[in-house]
Amino acid sequence: MSSRIAAANVKLKRAYEPAAKNDGLRILVDRLWPRGVSKAEAALDCWEKDISPTTALRKWFGHDPARWQEFRSRYAAEVRRHPEPPSRLRALARKQPITLVYSAHDETHNDAVVLRELVLGRPSKRKSPVRRSG
Repeated sequence: MSSRIAAANVKLKRAYEPAAKNDGLRILVDRLWPRGVSKAEAALDCWEKDISPTTALRKWFGHDPARWQEFRSRYAAEVRRHPEPPSRLRALARKQPITLVYSAHDETHNDAVVLRELVLGRPSKRKSPVRRSG
């Protein structure tokens, strides 16, 4: 069995969008619960808050696109220091589709985008590596 994960097996979706059958396993990857979303609405299978950026990094970034490249580097370094959570996500994505659920308004500049690249093991140089689920 190949250790390479199909890109289609790791999707991204905002917590404010309805769950869909093709989401596969829905995993919240934010440290904070999405404001105004009930547990039933979120339809999550698990919450991996330990894989989210530290509070200090999240506050420093502030979803400022001018800080995007530096945020990507800093967050990737944080993730590498704690390999268990991304390893769990990779193992799941090898078996079935997963959707990384996040609450940021900016669909291009957020931690889930970086995390997807890291889970796939294919850091992208593109500005918008988002693969949306339907």
